[in-house]
Amino acid sequence: MKTLWNYSGTRAIVAGAGGIGAAVTEALADAGADVAVLDIDADAVAKLSRARTAEGLGGVFGVPADLTSADACRDAVDRAAERLGGLDVFVHAVGANDRRPVLETPDEVWERIVAINLSSGFWLGRAVGARMVAGGYGRIVYLSSVSGLLAHQDHAPYAATKGGVNQLMRVMAREWAPHGVTVNAVAPGYTETDLTRAYLARPGVRASLEALVPAGRLGRPDDLVGPALFLTSVEAGFVTGQVLYADGGRTLV
Repeated sequence: MKTLWNYSGTRAIVAGAGGIGAAVTEALADAGADVAVLDIDADAVAKLSRARTAEGLGGVFGVPADLTSADACRDAVDRAAERLGGLDVFVHAVGANDRRPVLETPDEVWERIVAINLSSGFWLGRAVGARMVAGGYGRIVYLSSVSGLLAHQDHAPYAATKGGVNQLMRVMAREWAPHGVTVNAVAPGYTETDLTRAYLARPGVRASLEALVPAGRLGRPDDLVGPALFLTSVEAGFVTGQVLYADGGRTLV
């Protein structure tokens, strides 16, 4: 993939090896970055792993981690940064959803989604932020969602965590801006990934969702690559605390 940015020498961590995380990982490596991928799914990580090439393509390696634990998140960042030799970029692309009405949502579903979507963002962000603040430079991007803004039915835990990610990002951005660290979010609309595939296969669901998007289609993981690479670039150093909606116009409706 041809990109506008040169990431040669950049050391990046991406949390999440599926869907959007995989697309961003490959794009960063294609632009020259070395990338550590954090995920509990060893098979997904293995599919992304590759060595640095003489042609300037970056290497990708996996760091197996259960990101629902504060200690595991801190340990994963330490292991990844040590192998990378430092840290410049962090992308949080971890997500889970469970579509059901509020009155039918068990405590364990709420707790699991909060741990995966929001708590891991805090724990990992705190760990990478400490390194970046100390080093005087960093780019952090969270994958949020239009659900952090729009009140979709049957999305209470997911929507609450994505709204939480947006505000977490803003606080981090304000605290770390004096230290050369930017923190932003990319918010996709419905995107075709493993997280949404079964739901989109239900009769009538795809057509009803596409009708809500002015662009006339659902998102694809590659649609998030450009926004993520821009916000993690050196050139985006004066952009911080922002949510960039990559949604085909969904939030206009």
